[in-house]
Amino acid sequence: MMPRRPRRFMNQINVVPYIDVMLVLLIIFMVTAPLINPGQIELPSVGQSLKPPVAPLEVEIRKDNSLRLRDRAKSNVEHEITADELVDAVKEQQERNPEQAVVISADKSVRYEEVLKVMDVLQSHQVKRVGLLAKPRAG
Repeated sequence: MMPRRPRRFMNQINVVPYIDVMLVLLIIFMVTAPLINPGQIELPSVGQSLKPPVAPLEVEIRKDNSLRLRDRAKSNVEHEITADELVDAVKEQQERNPEQAVVISADKSVRYEEVLKVMDVLQSHQVKRVGLLAKPRAG
């Protein structure tokens, strides 16, 4: 019997198969790259003018649960109004300008239920863009 030679440890990596794989991938990418269509992006033109934001209509609920309407776009004058008149006035404003927002502000002592009633009346008549106005805390 022949004596067995002891195995030699290989301390080098054979990189030839890796180079073959990389060349195949390079060829695949070079062939497919011209076939890919770039996406089309529609950019806005410079000449378009942006409308300035419209000041919101403010519905104010006082301590005695009376309603007042203030149109900040026209003037800061407020006038007393009923719930039915409120819906008509807001609808009229939103027909002229669909982006017209409505904010509800209430005195601190008014019950939250009264605020919800006004909000519910507006939303039940399909008034869009209804929000609440709050005073930010100081400090």
